[in-house]
Amino acid sequence: MTRNLHEVRDGFIVLENAEELQSAAMVLAPGEASGPLSNEHGDSEQVLFVAEGELEAQVGERKFQMRAGDSVIVPKNAPHRFINRSASRALTFNVYAPKAY
Repeated sequence: MTRNLHEVRDGFIVLENAEELQSAAMVLAPGEASGPLSNEHGDSEQVLFVAEGELEAQVGERKFQMRAGDSVIVPKNAPHRFINRSASRALTFNVYAPKAY
């Protein structure tokens, strides 16, 4: 099933599943975080691409700002979280390998 990233209005949703990986979208409203600094998918690597908005990212000990067009790889077992500190929504496209959800 093919899904359009920009049709995702809120929350987290798996877009597509393959045998060894999956894609997902996440929308963070202003002030919202992806969750606590942890790792819910310790057996998977994650690529996060910011499609819209801005995020404050923490991956392991590294803290940095991300804006539309930026991407980051979250290694297996790395604690991480993303926070939207802006006044507009943030939309991300994510790939997990192997599948995490």
